[in-house]
Amino acid sequence: MSILIDKNIRVIVQGLTGKEGLFHTERMINYGTTVVGGVTPGKGGKIYLGVPIFNTMYEAVNNTGGNVSVIFVPSLFASDAIMEAISMNIKVIVCITEGIPILDMIRVKYFLKGKKSRLIGPNCPGIISPKESKVGIMPNIVFNKKGGVGIISRSGTLTYEAADQIVRYGYGISTAIGIGGDPIIGMNIQDIVELFLKDDETKCIVIIGEIGGKLEIDAAEWIKKSKNKKPIIGFIAGQTAPKGRTMGHAGAIIGSTSETAKVKMNIMKKCGIHIVLSLAYIGMKVNEVLHDNEK
Repeated sequence: MSILIDKNIRVIVQGLTGKEGLFHTERMINYGTTVVGGVTPGKGGKIYLGVPIFNTMYEAVNNTGGNVSVIFVPSLFASDAIMEAISMNIKVIVCITEGIPILDMIRVKYFLKGKKSRLIGPNCPGIISPKESKVGIMPNIVFNKKGGVGIISRSGTLTYEAADQIVRYGYGISTAIGIGGDPIIGMNIQDIVELFLKDDETKCIVIIGEIGGKLEIDAAEWIKKSKNKKPIIGFIAGQTAPKGRTMGHAGAIIGSTSETAKVKMNIMKKCGIHIVLSLAYIGMKVNEVLHDNEK
């Protein structure tokens, strides 16, 4: 199994005809993802990469039966694209776009309440389930082995590095999800952990966090209260970051002592999460905890 996506999804690419949309849509198709349509206002009726283009999500969904969307729309228009997908009850919406104004994302979060859609991102690499589907920009070559390790990350490139290490140790990935690095995002770490705990295929979970915010702390405290028996490994990027300075992502900025890497790692450790001090030890720790579970 996998979470959120599988080989049966039907993907609509919002912003397919742009440079980034074309580049990554071609790679999603090459990975085996079923892309059934694209949306670009004013270009309806055209064909790109063998995929029909529509002017609106309403037309795209009604003509293709698409149930997942990925967004490559420029930042000033991305919130409207997200809400258009939500209004069509798209089950999983992945927003790759970065730099969406915070006020726009506040509107999106309000609009999302009570709806059936799940939002991943914005400013994220997307979701990938090896041997099934990819919705996003993850490099195909890294995610070539399916297995029992689930990855949740606030960083795209660190996700790829962790996955590569895990595969080198002989394990595979069930699903890898980049939740996004902006201050306001859709699904958070706890939301994804809950899905992985319910997934029989996922035997181990890797959480790659960052300084800033409380997502990792909230998830850790929830994990401690849950009846979880799956090993969870945690790493926090930005251990040397100075207070008050943004580090890479808009959400990676220390606003209080509780948002530092050290405090986060201490809390996660107290909550039963296996902490690694360097990303270089992720694969080794996965191998260690899975071997211990087999004993």
